[in-house]
Amino acid sequence: MADLWQVVESAARDVGFELVDLERTPGGIVRVFIDTLDHGRMVSVDDCELVSKQLVHQLPVEGFDFQRLEVSSPGLDRPLTKREHYLRFAGQAIKLRLKLPLEGRRNFEGLLVVGPDETLSLHWESKPGEMLELKFELQDVDRARLVPQVKF
Repeated sequence: MADLWQVVESAARDVGFELVDLERTPGGIVRVFIDTLDHGRMVSVDDCELVSKQLVHQLPVEGFDFQRLEVSSPGLDRPLTKREHYLRFAGQAIKLRLKLPLEGRRNFEGLLVVGPDETLSLHWESKPGEMLELKFELQDVDRARLVPQVKF
C-alpha cells in the first residue's frame, strides 16, 4: 500500500495543485491543505472542490478509509512543510518550533533568512534591541508557520 502523503500529493498535482500539508485524525478525518502550483493566485472554493472530487474516488482505490475529507487552502498562517516553502517565504516572519529544546526553549518567532548557500536561519529579538540568529536544519524543526501580516 502506498503512503497517504504520496497518494494525496500525486492526486493534487494531477489536477494542478501542490500539497502543502496533510492531517489524519483518529476519528477518520483527512484534512488536506493545497496551494496553486504557480502561486499566482489564491486557492478558491472551486479548487478545493476539484481536489476533493479527485481524492474521494482515489483514496478508497488506494486502500485508505476515511469518514470525512476536508480540502482547504493553507490559510494566512500557512505551514512550512518543504524546503521550497522556506526558500519561497524568506524575509517573512515565522513561528518556529524545534523538535528538541535549545537552551531550554523550543518556540521562536522571528524573520526567516535564507543565506546564499540556502542555509536557513531565524533572526529574533531576545530582549528589546538585542537581535539573535538561530541557524537550523529542516530535520531540527517540529513545525513552522508564517505569521500572518494583515494590513488595514
